[in-house]
Amino acid sequence: MLMNGRMLIACFSCSGATLSVARKLAAMLGADLHEITPARPYTAADLDWNNPHSRSSEEMRDLSSRPALAGEPPDLSAYDTVLVGFPVWWYAAPTIINSFLESGDFSGKTVIPFATSGGSGIENCEKHLRDAYPHCRWKAGRLLNGAVSRSLVETWLG
Repeated sequence: MLMNGRMLIACFSCSGATLSVARKLAAMLGADLHEITPARPYTAADLDWNNPHSRSSEEMRDLSSRPALAGEPPDLSAYDTVLVGFPVWWYAAPTIINSFLESGDFSGKTVIPFATSGGSGIENCEKHLRDAYPHCRWKAGRLLNGAVSRSLVETWLG
């Protein structure tokens, strides 16, 4: 393990790209994995970013949007560090990440974002999350597209 204490990898993924990265991280770090799933799954039409009336477009336009989560959130008391993964939507974390971060007590937890993206960086996501959840101990995030190697993870988290 690269960091001390128990780790949780929590991720939201629609296409499977972010989940694939999360699985690699969990295996590499000996961490538990939690998939952040919406109570109402996203359809292809919901994810059509070219349609200003699609569900994802409307959620990202509404800063108060908090899509309902399926199932029970994980018991965070068991973890010291939580890596939170997501695809970048409109230069930000999807609003379901806010739902997740508001579903439990992250006070005093080290929280590390990671993202997948077809072209955007993670910097804007990090800024918004740090501003919205200052009670978390944020560490630098990383965009993780493609291969995730042990040396890359050690450099990032080590």
